[in-house]
Amino acid sequence: MRVAFQMDPIQSVDFTADSTFRIAEEAQARGHDLFYYHPDRLSFDRGTVRVTGQPFTLRREVGHHVTLGAEEDHALSEFDVVWLRQDPPFDMAYITYTHLLDLVHPATLVVNDPFWVRNFPEKLLVLKFPDLIPATVITRDLARLKAFKAERGEIIVKPLYGNGGQGVFRLGPEDRNLSSLHETFAAMSREPIIAQEYLPAITQGDKRIILVDGEPVGAINRVPQTGETRSNMHVGGRAERVALTDRDREICAAIGPTLRDKGQVFVGIDVIGDKLTEINVTSPTGLQELERFDGVNVTARIWEVIERKRA
Repeated sequence: MRVAFQMDPIQSVDFTADSTFRIAEEAQARGHDLFYYHPDRLSFDRGTVRVTGQPFTLRREVGHHVTLGAEEDHALSEFDVVWLRQDPPFDMAYITYTHLLDLVHPATLVVNDPFWVRNFPEKLLVLKFPDLIPATVITRDLARLKAFKAERGEIIVKPLYGNGGQGVFRLGPEDRNLSSLHETFAAMSREPIIAQEYLPAITQGDKRIILVDGEPVGAINRVPQTGETRSNMHVGGRAERVALTDRDREICAAIGPTLRDKGQVFVGIDVIGDKLTEINVTSPTGLQELERFDGVNVTARIWEVIERKRA
């Protein structure tokens, strides 16, 4: 197949950890042709969705992990599969790109389905499963946020469309910064703020569970540094091997059919203790860590699903 990757600069990825690199590497091993383009080079031009990018090959070699060919211009419909793998923020640019990808999907298979990526933001899809998530408030109303904090004592406040642990604050019972944080967030954007009850189980880790076509295939545990609330590996969280619990499988069974029915082939969910906190569909990570810990080629299972869909 001809496979295109819509992603941030491929030249700067960490090939020892990046999930997109691993997805492309497995595609190359399976004999597929690879093509890279940056989201800025995606266009609608007089009736056709077009991209300007480069064919590429990969290797696990420091300083030479990618070889890019000459720049080419193509109608996106010339490709069999397009991977939507650009990182958030989930802003209007991101949303616009999903609309353009809608115009070629499903004749060209876009993974994950761009319509549902657009309608399944990480911190909003979980609201469809209220019995699985921690106590949550989404609002711009400061009075409501204050009431929630007064009730819960200790809360987490973060941007609704943030990523990578950026802008995440833990406010304890004696903290007096909620109004100031509200002012800061309000000055930065018109979006609501999300507040959740603080889950003490975070000290034991934030579990990233990988689902392929709605089925759990394994998990890693991301443990925050001492004195840090955030467990994201972008901010120093440590990945550990971990097994799926009965509660993890219960959560996956509840959300899996929705993900599968809506074309979300590769998904990473976050679980703290027994609570589901996020469902990541835009550009989930964790593949390489999971494969190293479990010794299983999870990426091959992703490609088996895609090849079956194309067949």
